[in-house]
Amino acid sequence: MALNLNKNLKLYYSIKEVADMFGLNESTLRYWETEFPHLKPKTTGPNKVRQYAQKDIDQIRLIHNLVKVRGFKLAAARKIINANRDGSDRKAEVLTRLIDIKNELQTLKSQLDGLR
Repeated sequence: MALNLNKNLKLYYSIKEVADMFGLNESTLRYWETEFPHLKPKTTGPNKVRQYAQKDIDQIRLIHNLVKVRGFKLAAARKIINANRDGSDRKAEVLTRLIDIKNELQTLKSQLDGLR
């Protein structure tokens, strides 16, 4: 059996790590938890420390895409998510992949410019 080096081995992320991933404040994530019923990270300990799994991060990516990137109000984003769950997820996934490809192409271009 081959070792998958690209596999993300971390199961849970702190609220600070997730906020940094998306360039958000921790308070924004807490607020989104109250506004979007599908976003429910695991809480542990007496202090209720939030632990975000990959499914929670995918949900945040979708919300971030609708609210911060596309400019929808929270109520509209909630309506879109509830009405078209699979389609919205797919669009956010495609957008993320396109951004990754753009970054890779820019890196290649800068490397080629350095060879000249």
